[in-house]
Amino acid sequence: MIGLAAVTVLYPTKAHCEVDLAVEVLRFEPLDELRDREVPIKIYWNGEPEPKPVVLFSHGLGGSRENNAYLGEYWASAGYVAVFMQHAGSDEKVWKTARPLQRMKALKSAASLQSSQDRIKDVSFVIDQLTVWNKTASHPLHNRMDLERIGMSGHSFGAVTTLAVAGQKLPLNRSFEEERIDAFVAFSPQPGKGLPADRGFGHLAKPMLCMTGTKDASPIDPSFNPAKRREVYAALPKGDKYELILDGAEHSAFGDSGGLRSRQKNPKHHPAIQQISLRFWDAYLKGDDSAKHWLQSNRPLSETGLGDVDVWGWK
Repeated sequence: MIGLAAVTVLYPTKAHCEVDLAVEVLRFEPLDELRDREVPIKIYWNGEPEPKPVVLFSHGLGGSRENNAYLGEYWASAGYVAVFMQHAGSDEKVWKTARPLQRMKALKSAASLQSSQDRIKDVSFVIDQLTVWNKTASHPLHNRMDLERIGMSGHSFGAVTTLAVAGQKLPLNRSFEEERIDAFVAFSPQPGKGLPADRGFGHLAKPMLCMTGTKDASPIDPSFNPAKRREVYAALPKGDKYELILDGAEHSAFGDSGGLRSRQKNPKHHPAIQQISLRFWDAYLKGDDSAKHWLQSNRPLSETGLGDVDVWGWK
């Protein structure tokens, strides 16, 4: 764990503030002095003075803090401080600095054990940093965050990070649980190759929501079977666990990239992802019993525009 004394508070040299749907955006580049590592973050919040629960988000391989803005804006507008992290060594710089024909090789190399370890430490560092800012009178987020209620989420490699800090067991009986986090959402989870899924996830007691699609393949491993992503939920113990499987959804369905892939996406998916993830946060970070009852029913399909071809489950 990185102690607060090791945290350096860096305020942005220019106030990056944007307003969209009553949501403000702040960007910071805090430095973890112990690792000499900068962890850029993008924060969405609604500007209200009352302390709000915090939701962290970890991007996928080759991504950045700018990814999944459709989630950050939505969560923030509903009363959360949404903190989107960027992980050096597995972010967009990996492919942007590589020659075009070497980009896939660079991405595969970045999906490494070292990157995983760096990401796990980034999560703890960011929570430490938020704690400092919350106590700093001159900071824009002073007393705006309820750090007794923290959620963690991520897509793809970010889901790997999410499962790791949730306490996934790894070979040699290793675990990197971040005990300050209360609930987890994993978009495109994967069981990993170290241990069978039941040994890796069978002990995780905290609330968790897994989302995947029937065509949710791996961008860097053509042999990956999308059905393997469902092994994570299947291995979780009963009690506050949920799973959404979107029919026909590819890996990119959970992102917000444009171009051809965007035109191929089902327009019903993003609104459903937003609504279901928000109800999950409401249930487990705000203690909303009505949201929990909603999750433990078929309403996440019937009331979000999804249909019988999609799968919603809970246990």
